[in-house]
Amino acid sequence: MTIILDPTDERVPVARQISERSGAVQGIVGLLNISKPRGNILLDELDKLLAEKAPDVEVRHYTKPTFAKPCPDTLRQQIRDECDFLVEGLAD
Repeated sequence: MTIILDPTDERVPVARQISERSGAVQGIVGLLNISKPRGNILLDELDKLLAEKAPDVEVRHYTKPTFAKPCPDTLRQQIRDECDFLVEGLAD
């Protein structure tokens, strides 16, 4: 049995439905480094895994100027316009 823990404080849990998935990733995947230490290492490893497991997927790298502030609007819009998926990398 799989147990999914929800970190929110919901006194009455909200019913959630898992989105239907095709089983294949296609398109452009963006990898966003939020500029925390070692985040680039995590995302570089993910890039290698994607290249190995999903060779038809194009990967693009993006970097926030600092982790201490929200992503600038221009960068968010660029990612939205260029990517089908986004992975945000956190590491320390």
